[in-house]
Amino acid sequence: MPRLLRLFSSVVVVAAFASARAAAAFPHVVAPGESLATIAERVYGKVELEQVLVVANGLDLPGAGSVVPGMRVEIPAVGWHRVGPSETWEALAAAHLGDARRGELLARANDALSWVPPAPGRELLIPYNLRYVVKQGDSTMTIAYRFLGKRDDAWIIDRYNDLGGDPVRRDDVLLVPLVDLPLTDEGRERARAGGLLTKNEGEGLDHDAQERVDLELPELASEVRAGRWIEAITRGNQLLGYGDLAAPQLARLHRMLLEAYAALGSSALAERSCGEWLRADPDAELDPVWLSPKLLKACADAASLGR
Repeated sequence: MPRLLRLFSSVVVVAAFASARAAAAFPHVVAPGESLATIAERVYGKVELEQVLVVANGLDLPGAGSVVPGMRVEIPAVGWHRVGPSETWEALAAAHLGDARRGELLARANDALSWVPPAPGRELLIPYNLRYVVKQGDSTMTIAYRFLGKRDDAWIIDRYNDLGGDPVRRDDVLLVPLVDLPLTDEGRERARAGGLLTKNEGEGLDHDAQERVDLELPELASEVRAGRWIEAITRGNQLLGYGDLAAPQLARLHRMLLEAYAALGSSALAERSCGEWLRADPDAELDPVWLSPKLLKACADAASLGR
């Protein structure tokens, strides 16, 4: 892409994301004695994220001053999105990150594979798009090291901004996708007060719960295979209590709880688990090759009772 056209495209992207960036940040009024470093430590728990506050508020640009009491600054934060039916990484990237081609990086930010559609109900982390104006001596490697923590992540800067391997030049406008913006308890309270976090979004808590469930599902499966029914039921119900889980996770959990309850003769609970399994996975097959007569009966009874 010609350099002038590429720069123009970057400016268009930044303009298109003006409202999205505002929605992914919350305001803070600087108090006497505060600096960006102390603010970063209070809201992120990481003083080194001061540099994010500097760039997000344009304080790295020529002529910019320093923060003073009473000044309003924006505190960047990641966003959250709960996956709906039939959503794709490309569509989500187009809606939240400005370009469908960023779907691969959106999947990567969520430890997922871009060729596997996101699971319905999954709570996804949406990176914050940091607008950065290239300075003399910058390269994709130095920018990646400064904001992403690794020089090897220079390819992310390149691909995210469609640079095609071209070097960056002074005054180029880039977007840097930030995912490591943890909020402290105080940061969460300030975000709520600023209208950024809502109960509907889950504040990333369901995202954390879903990751914990992914880690523990293999152990649950091992308990079921070994016939440790009480342990399996205890663990399965603990996992269900972690938070709002994704549909595939619910399907796996209830499928294994169905087997454990049926083995212990808890017919009503087995029926309920089968009903929850089939609700989470409507395409599941009640195959007699894989399901015992006891499990099939529990599912048939659940269907007859409308569970």
